Amino acid sequence: MPIVSINDFVVRFANVNGSGSASANQIFARSIMRMGVPVAPRNIFPSNIQGLPTWYEVRVSEAGHLGARGGTDLMVAMNPQTWDKDIASIEPGGYLFYDSSRPIPASKFRDDIEVIGMPLTQICNREYSDPRQRQLFKNIIYVGALAALLDIDIAEVEKLLSEQFRGKDKLIAPNVKALHIGRDFALANLTCPIGLTVKRADKIGDRIFIEGNAAAGLGAVYGGATVCAWYPITPSTSLAEAFGTYCKRFRSDKESGKNRYAIVQAEDELASIGIVVGAAWNGARAFTATSGPGISLMQEFLGLAYFAEVPAVIFDVQRGGPSTGMPTRTQQSDILLCAYASHGDTKHVLLFPEDPYEAFEFGALAFDLADRLQTPVFVMLDLDIGMNHRLCRPFTWDDSRVYDRGKVMSFADLETGRDFGRYLDVDGDGIPYRTYPGTHPKRGSFFTRGSTRDRYARYTEEGGPYVDNMERLLRKFDTAKALVPAPIHHEAERRTPLGVIYFGSTSPAMDEAADLLAADGIHLDRLRVRGFPFGREVTDFIAAHERIFLVEQNRDAQLRTLLLTECGVDPAMVTPILHYDGTPITARFIHEAIGGAMKAVPESARQSARS
Repeated sequence: MPIVSINDFVVRFANVNGSGSASANQIFARSIMRMGVPVAPRNIFPSNIQGLPTWYEVRVSEAGHLGARGGTDLMVAMNPQTWDKDIASIEPGGYLFYDSSRPIPASKFRDDIEVIGMPLTQICNREYSDPRQRQLFKNIIYVGALAALLDIDIAEVEKLLSEQFRGKDKLIAPNVKALHIGRDFALANLTCPIGLTVKRADKIGDRIFIEGNAAAGLGAVYGGATVCAWYPITPSTSLAEAFGTYCKRFRSDKESGKNRYAIVQAEDELASIGIVVGAAWNGARAFTATSGPGISLMQEFLGLAYFAEVPAVIFDVQRGGPSTGMPTRTQQSDILLCAYASHGDTKHVLLFPEDPYEAFEFGALAFDLADRLQTPVFVMLDLDIGMNHRLCRPFTWDDSRVYDRGKVMSFADLETGRDFGRYLDVDGDGIPYRTYPGTHPKRGSFFTRGSTRDRYARYTEEGGPYVDNMERLLRKFDTAKALVPAPIHHEAERRTPLGVIYFGSTSPAMDEAADLLAADGIHLDRLRVRGFPFGREVTDFIAAHERIFLVEQNRDAQLRTLLLTECGVDPAMVTPILHYDGTPITARFIHEAIGGAMKAVPESARQSARS
């Protein structure tokens, strides 16, 4: 039986990179959102410029599920290279829309799906003589056809085309014409609508639609950043570019025209972090944006910033590794790399945003934390958050908010003759006082070095001062536990001995999977970790349950390793649920993985979990 569903289905476009399909697919997704129905699009693209397969998936969910679900209800198959794989991914009873200009053997189809053929190439060849126009307008034509098939309000699509080509008004009419060519053909020759339909709703509210990288770039502006040093690398490049765009708006003096910021594209990642450390040492709020390979190159400077106690913010937009890995695929595989970056005994602060809202919030917060703790702070994004549009709460900002610059001694403080030791722990929290260069002509100066020293920054290789300094750094790290964002705790509807810990972009899929598991009688208390070092909330949550599942997107269970190492948790208590093929984790994967793990548990324990 064909699938019948209103405002709850998955559409997947199979295209070729460089075909111009991306903008048309985005218009399709946005048109549904304009009808008041939440969507969650995901662009899955290759790392080459053009010629390889690319997919664009649109999750339509009036219930508001924004994670990847798994499976495809409607496949728009425009790439012969991936035909077999694309057909196989369609749900039984699902739909296939394809270009029927050339005959395809019956063996290439499935009996349990609905097939919708439309001669797109023939239509384009008839309407257009220019080869490039044929390709570009083909994309708009199939959007028009889909509008008819899914009962999407064509007026919303027209508005989007007008908005997209604003300033290039000559392009509006030809695109609208192509849109109607597709829609008119579908209405005249195909069964419209199909079982999957879009019905107007009012489920968007005041939410905004933005990429995580853009949100983080704006967060850096609001967080007071004035220096960005970076080197282009997928998938973080758009973060630095967004920062530059927002700086032109918010950090340029309207009267003089002077820029009150500095953006430096360095020769490599090593140089970029060096610039950040130098700028931060001088008192600027500075950051870099990079990905795993860049973090690998930055290790020595990160160790210097940790040991010399210089603030720095690093946005790590994680991708598939190791080495070059999968540059345009998502993972959460830099956790250990960042937590212990550099040689020797180092520990760094990590923040785990779940969506663009928290990318903005944590992007700003990171600069306060870096200054307060005088240490590098990592904002752990990933490609799924960074490069995909997501619905999220509108950003908020308190204009009365004062930046936390931490323990900085002023000219007046130094003038009183107050004792100043650059690495002296006066308050017992591990955080010393510092001065900005040039604060006082005679007092408060010190050498910044990466070698050992005493509390007054005097060079020494004696064991006692070294141990004293290293233990103070641990006290500072312990202080950070109360400063990083607290985890979010969701209790199950009924008491349960089972818990699950998760973080970052895994969140929407995990939240949906919890509902699926509850329907099976498996109830989970959930804890979303938002920062490292872990506070008491994490250890208390584990202690309150008999069994913990830890869901993450890497092979080696890196957050689990961090948890076991830092919290002394019994490994037998924590079951890893791992997904690392480069695609976003799905609700169905988590549901099946945890459900499968529970089947291996003795019946008596399963009954306890359901009680």
